[in-house]
Amino acid sequence: MSLRISPSILAGDFAHLADAVANVEAGGADFIHVDVMDGHFVPNITIGVPVVAALKRVAKVPLDVHLMISEPDRYLDAFVEAGASILTVHAEVLPHLHRTLTRIRELGARAGVAINPSTPLAAIGEVTSEMDHLLVMSVNPGFSWQSFIPHSLDKIVKARELLTTKRSHATIGVDGGVDQKNAAALVRAGASILVAGGAIFGAADPAEATRALRRSAEMAA
Repeated sequence: MSLRISPSILAGDFAHLADAVANVEAGGADFIHVDVMDGHFVPNITIGVPVVAALKRVAKVPLDVHLMISEPDRYLDAFVEAGASILTVHAEVLPHLHRTLTRIRELGARAGVAINPSTPLAAIGEVTSEMDHLLVMSVNPGFSWQSFIPHSLDKIVKARELLTTKRSHATIGVDGGVDQKNAAALVRAGASILVAGGAIFGAADPAEATRALRRSAEMAA
C-alpha cells in the first residue's frame, strides 16, 4: 500500500467538523481518522456512533475509526453500520483479539489493532493473519498535541520485520506527534499510514498542511 495521510479530527474544531473534513480532503487526505474515547481506557471522552454517522454523510474519503474504549466488542456492529471503513481496536483490552478481528472482517470493514507505547509487539504475534492494519501509538493515547516518543521509530522497524516474517500484508500506521519533521523517518521505518492531528489542524491552512505532510513523507523515497 502506498503512503496514506489520515488527519485526526480530534485536533479539529468540533463545532465545525464538516468544514474540517472538507479542508483536509481538499489537501488530499486519504482517510479521516476518528478517535472514539470512553473515559475508561483513556482519560478522555470524545465522540460516539452518532457523530461517526454524521461524518460519513459529509466525508468523501473513508473513515478510519480508532476505538480507544474498554469494551469494543459491544459496539463493532454499530460503528461499521455508522460508516467505519477501518475499525481499529486496542490489543490491551481484548482477551479474545482473534475473535474480535474476525468479527470486524465479517462486518465488511478492515480490521486494525492498535498497541500503546508500552505494549510489546508480541501482543499481535498470533493474529497477524487476521489483521489488516497495525496502528503503532507513538504517544500515550487520550489527547492531541503530545510529543512523539522517539523509540517508536524502532518499534515500527520491528513491526515491519514481524509482519514480513509472518507474510502479513497488514499496513502499519503511526499515531501521535506525527509532523513534517519526522514524517520521512516514519515512512523509512515502515509506516505507510500517517495519522496527524495538531500538525494539520493546528495550522492556519489545514489543506496545505495536509499537502506539506505528504511532501515531507515522500522525501523518504
